[in-house]
Amino acid sequence: MNFDILVPADEMNEERIFTFGKDYLQSKNEAGQILSANECRFCHVEQATNEMIASIQQKGYYIVEMNNCK
Repeated sequence: MNFDILVPADEMNEERIFTFGKDYLQSKNEAGQILSANECRFCHVEQATNEMIASIQQKGYYIVEMNNCK
């Protein structure tokens, strides 16, 4: 699975950000999968949508599903 975890610019706690990713994997019945940032290439930049902003305000993050997300 390939997905991005969007967080506010001032969120620098890597452990917390990885927890967001693990929560997402669990929500997709993929708990236990290895989560890594090794593939991160900063491959896109986009303006946050209202949906993204609302999720970040509510949960602290937003997941951008990219490849193989069920």
